[in-house]
Amino acid sequence: MASGKELCEGVEWRIRVVDGSSEVLVPPTGLARKVWLRTKGLISGLGMKVRMFLKQAWDMGANDPRKVIHCIKVGLALTIVSLVYFMRPLYDGVGGNAMWAIMTVVVVFEPTVGATLYKCLNRVCATCLAGFLAVGVHWIASQSGDRFEPFVVGASIFILASIATFSRFIPSVKSKFDYGAMIFILTFSIVAISGYRVDKLFDLAHQRISTIIIGTSLCIFVIMMVCPIWSGQELHSLTVRKMDKLSDSLDGCVTQYFTNSNGEDDQKLQGYKCVLSSKASEESMANFARWEPSHGRFNFRHPWKQYLKIGASMRSCAYCIEALNSCINSENQAAESIKKHLSTSCLKVSSSSSSAIKELAESVKKMNKSPNMDLLVEEMNSAVEELHNDLKSLSHLLNPSTTAENQISATGLVPFMEIIPVVTLASILIEISARIEALVGSVEELVEESEMKDKIVAKEEKPEGTMKALQRV
Repeated sequence: MASGKELCEGVEWRIRVVDGSSEVLVPPTGLARKVWLRTKGLISGLGMKVRMFLKQAWDMGANDPRKVIHCIKVGLALTIVSLVYFMRPLYDGVGGNAMWAIMTVVVVFEPTVGATLYKCLNRVCATCLAGFLAVGVHWIASQSGDRFEPFVVGASIFILASIATFSRFIPSVKSKFDYGAMIFILTFSIVAISGYRVDKLFDLAHQRISTIIIGTSLCIFVIMMVCPIWSGQELHSLTVRKMDKLSDSLDGCVTQYFTNSNGEDDQKLQGYKCVLSSKASEESMANFARWEPSHGRFNFRHPWKQYLKIGASMRSCAYCIEALNSCINSENQAAESIKKHLSTSCLKVSSSSSSAIKELAESVKKMNKSPNMDLLVEEMNSAVEELHNDLKSLSHLLNPSTTAENQISATGLVPFMEIIPVVTLASILIEISARIEALVGSVEELVEESEMKDKIVAKEEKPEGTMKALQRV
């Protein structure tokens, strides 16, 4: 069978002329045609990639409209802060440093209120502190004379920059003031070095601090007034979603193993993996939530650290589910008789454990202690006790010899290696139930601390309301 190239080369066109002669027209196969085909392919491929990119961007915006809102808020903040550069009175007030206000908006504006407040407050405090220290160092250096002035400035930069950099390695400083330490180093170095060539150093420091305050104030106003996204609320919702996924994964894995059903949604069964990879995001959200003012059901002193304990408890459960999933997908499978013997108790443990996790999710969502929690824990413990009894009853089915096939068929005994997989699975289920009890304790501690903080805030606000009422009288 001829190839496409041979067929193309075998086609020819003939034109009959008036005098009866004919002329053969051969399609162009030279360099120009190859360049045209290559260019056409590149253009069509680029167009396809652009179309796919736009489709992905549209789907991302449709799935999470908050990302689109964040982009609009950034554009709004930059448009407003650019007025500092366009309006002559404002520009004259801050001089050529007006561009620092625009740079401030670009670097500190974050999707959530807590992250933006964290950067804004760190930037303002670090800039003010560095500016004052730089002016002081400049005064000391100027008093030491022209000969020693560069050495004083250089030594101060070396000492303070080294100390500030070292402080970024301290965990307590890194979690709260890491960005501020970096801005301190930048601002102090710029102002201190500029003082060696600039005559009006105080004006330079004043203008820089003013532009920073203008930019950060505008960011705080826009992020809190235009569709605010709270880090605390995000952390709260994330915790609830992870509990639901943990519950679905646990119940789905055990059900699939004992019923041999493959109709379960694989994404639903693998939901526990998002719990394993959420530690960094939890710590970031909890850190930013501490900077946020009271909003919704969460007051300023809400116990955000307790969410980290809950996350750690959930990850310990998720690790067990991962081991459970590995056991289910192992090549060494248990005998059907053993699986049938333990199926009822194992399914009962997984069902009760899953119900307990779902109830915990509702408790966190409503931020109150569930009246059914104690009953569900008792049901889970009774199911575990039943599973313990079923495991003890396996001894009469055990045959230590794995080669005595005639004896097995005659007496109904099971080889030892065929019991190990299901016993391992049952042991993991028992361990999961114990870790769920620790998760219950963490959730109850969160609810109790939240209620206690709410009462404290209510007591603090009550005298203020009483004083206002007396003033009105």
